[in-house]
Amino acid sequence: MQASIRRTIRLSKPPQLRADAARNRERLIAEARRFFGAGDATVPLDSVAQAAGVGVATLYRNFPTREALVEAVYRSELDALAADADALLAGHGALDALRLWMDGYARFVAAKRAMRDALRIALTSPTASTPETRARIRAVVARFTTAGAADGTIRGDVEPDDVTLSLAGAVLMTAASTDASQQRRLLDLLIDGLRPRC
Repeated sequence: MQASIRRTIRLSKPPQLRADAARNRERLIAEARRFFGAGDATVPLDSVAQAAGVGVATLYRNFPTREALVEAVYRSELDALAADADALLAGHGALDALRLWMDGYARFVAAKRAMRDALRIALTSPTASTPETRARIRAVVARFTTAGAADGTIRGDVEPDDVTLSLAGAVLMTAASTDASQQRRLLDLLIDGLRPRC
């Protein structure tokens, strides 16, 4: 009987702890989004923890680095971009749809000025501790490349991860360029490289 009671208590506690941990994580992401959205790239992480009403240890347990927190914020906002891909593919050929989506992605990243350095690490480092953001973008890009191979507008040998890294490079590295048209030219070059060879 005692063992049964202990087992029931043991089984009933973890879900509550998981729910608390999930709430803490969501509060941290919400507060980080607010700070980063205000353009504060240098906000101390303990300020994020304080605003979320949790201890610094809780923040670091969830996000061991600034890059991990930035990626979590970024990842939480990718759903709208994924939905845009479906709408664009429904109304355009795959290559044109991808080019339009790239413009939307570039605007999205431009709005995240405070997170650019951390995003560059999260998207391009092969040793990034939380590579889910890159995987999600690659999955969206793969929808375009698969559709393009089917409709003949994109080469069939294109690797979605190559496009993802090229896109990240073009967008992140031109963010501070004094040439306002440079990013557009780089994206156009990327698109041209995806066209089927004659």
